[in-house]
Amino acid sequence: MAAATDLSLVIDGEGVIRDASFASADLKGEGCETWLGRPWIDTVTVESRPKIDALLKDAAPGAVTRWRQVNHLSPTGIDLPVRYAAMRLPGDGQVLLLGRNLRAMASLQRTLVETQQALERDYLRMRDAETRYRLLFQLGSEPVLVVDAGTRRVTDVNPAAARLIGRPEKRIVGQDAVDLFDASSLRDLEILFAGLRVTGQAADLDARLGARRGPVRVAASLFRQDNATSVLLRLAAAEADTAQAEPARAGALDVVRSLPEGFVVTDPERRILTANPAFLDLVQLATEEQVRGQPLDRWLGREQSEVATLLAMLAQHGSVRYFPTHVRGAYGTMEEVEVAAVSATDGSRPCLGFTLRAMPRRAVAASGRRELPRSVEQMTELVGRVPMRNLVRESTDLIERLCIEAALRITQDNRASAAEMLGLSRQGLYAKMRRYGIGDLDAPDGVADSV
Repeated sequence: MAAATDLSLVIDGEGVIRDASFASADLKGEGCETWLGRPWIDTVTVESRPKIDALLKDAAPGAVTRWRQVNHLSPTGIDLPVRYAAMRLPGDGQVLLLGRNLRAMASLQRTLVETQQALERDYLRMRDAETRYRLLFQLGSEPVLVVDAGTRRVTDVNPAAARLIGRPEKRIVGQDAVDLFDASSLRDLEILFAGLRVTGQAADLDARLGARRGPVRVAASLFRQDNATSVLLRLAAAEADTAQAEPARAGALDVVRSLPEGFVVTDPERRILTANPAFLDLVQLATEEQVRGQPLDRWLGREQSEVATLLAMLAQHGSVRYFPTHVRGAYGTMEEVEVAAVSATDGSRPCLGFTLRAMPRRAVAASGRRELPRSVEQMTELVGRVPMRNLVRESTDLIERLCIEAALRITQDNRASAAEMLGLSRQGLYAKMRRYGIGDLDAPDGVADSV
């Protein structure tokens, strides 16, 4: 047993170590020589004591128990792990314990854990560095393109460059960088990339972007990353174009503020960023500060479902026209308006734009109600302009009116017969005729009901 195992112990019926053999040289200095005559349970750590009880309980003559790891107390301060199996000896009931020293395995496990933790720390540092790089790259105001030096294809682009080029980022990545510029600049750009490949340096050049996006200043530099060579292209819009654009932009803002129709710009969460005086008149407020930062839903729509319908159509199509709804004033007034909306999500600051045109009051006053559609074709034309709930209600009114007109036509304007045909009382038929403006309700009943 001593030759086949690292250590073996003989335990008597009281759990005391009566004999011991230590074949492993690694056990020197672990205090094993002090175990003789001591209860075995006193030589182990607290969490290992239930395992000792299980080993002694499971030991049977002629059979070996399953292996269990036990940690012994050690003078070195580091527990000594030993894997034991037990067998009960015949005769006096002593138990033979066969042990294997797990110190080397524990050391390997500890080294593995420390290596894993070091790798995790290195990974976190790299991820933090990449996050900082991506943040600076995305938030930087300078337009930047990262281009593969061998293929000239764009591998990365920041939002500032996408705005300058006038394309979404996903449509720029993968494109040949030269194709983003006007044909008049192709030769200069090819010379620039050729010079970078040969000397690693290239002088700045003036070029023109494609799609008439105007002139830019191009600066290029070479760098290596992940065993690959890339080119960093920095673009700068020409100062003259920028100076000319500012007065035009200011003039456009003045026109918008002077519009007789309400105009509102909101963020994607529908919080108002700016509004013109016409909108302030609709909502019965005096200054723009009173509406800035407030949700547009606070004033737009008789019910929440109308605004939800408008925004769903805007998200699906990108623009909406002729959407009828109401504006609620701060002092309880209700104004019928027609809304046109557009979603501008490609810029540096995504936003939503709304124009609100007040419906002419004279048309409403003349009829007292909105004219119902006369056919299914007219009804389908309202899809996208009127909420579905209103369409369903108007569809019901259209069907009722057509049924009443058909019944009066079949009965030759005999209202009593028409009411019976429709399953209505005469009073109910008159109420619906009056509602839809059908027939002459001032005619005597005898004339209208005669057969």
